[in-house]
Amino acid sequence: MPKRPSRLTVVLLCTILISAPANRAQSPATSASPEKVIIDTDIGDDIDDAFAVALALRSPELQILGITTTFGDTETRAKLLDRFLAESGRPDIPVAAGAPMPPKSNLTQRRYAESGHFGKPSHPGAVAFLLDQIRHNPGQITLIAIGPLMNVGAAIDKDPASFRKLKRVILMGGSIKRGYGDLGFGQPAPPQPEWNILNDIASAQKLFGAGVPLFVMPLDATQLKLDEVKRAYLFSQGTSITDALTVLYHQWGQETPTLFDPMTIAFLVNPALCPTQPMHIRVDEKGFTRNDPGPSSASSSPNAQVCLDSNPDAFFRFLIPRIAAP
Repeated sequence: MPKRPSRLTVVLLCTILISAPANRAQSPATSASPEKVIIDTDIGDDIDDAFAVALALRSPELQILGITTTFGDTETRAKLLDRFLAESGRPDIPVAAGAPMPPKSNLTQRRYAESGHFGKPSHPGAVAFLLDQIRHNPGQITLIAIGPLMNVGAAIDKDPASFRKLKRVILMGGSIKRGYGDLGFGQPAPPQPEWNILNDIASAQKLFGAGVPLFVMPLDATQLKLDEVKRAYLFSQGTSITDALTVLYHQWGQETPTLFDPMTIAFLVNPALCPTQPMHIRVDEKGFTRNDPGPSSASSSPNAQVCLDSNPDAFFRFLIPRIAAP
């Protein structure tokens, strides 16, 4: 007859079984210090910037040192962020505004920004803010660039040595093999000049030559459609962030958002969502981002890690629970 285990053995076994899942669930991201990030955005035109900021706010792996605005009416963009951050419970995050320029786009969410709720009368300059943060945190900051690259180019011009002390830049930009409207099925669309690159080609060229570790999420991997079912679920959650996104979505005024920009945040938290490969990218005078290895030389060595494909299902399984969380 088999010997029955002692009471002490049973207690120890139960303790092991209970504690083991918790130990397995712990990931390096939860045990390590949060990643210091600055987000550079043209929030207020398309709606995907707001979803990217929302995902960053809902990612405890990140410490957002500040958000800078770029392109066109940068002060109104900053006021939009003032309200969005305050309504999301994070008014402590600094907002800095890039140099204004004549608008080339329709700031669709202007009413939200100009409502008077939480908007600050002025904001510090984006380039000075970015460089100051790099100097105080050398080698520690990831810059997430999800707008035209005016602030990036100006920072490189002003202090290239400090800019090179970024830990890395994660860029939503470019089009390597697939252009707008190419979702990976149906009729292929050839590469095109992508919006963030096209609106400041010179700054894009400076970034790809800056010598900073650069991770690129181009159109090839970021044409991620937030369909009606996913929108209905998110907008029904009734949290401060989902309510703000609902208002901004309706002011945007179109139907199905393409969430280009949130992939930068998703990649930073979980790189497996957008696997990269080394490339030498050349930005030409028309704004095309060419995979141009050129002759075998130091000048043609890889200058970026580029994601050419992603899994939309995996991306949305990551994004939606985070943004929807209370």
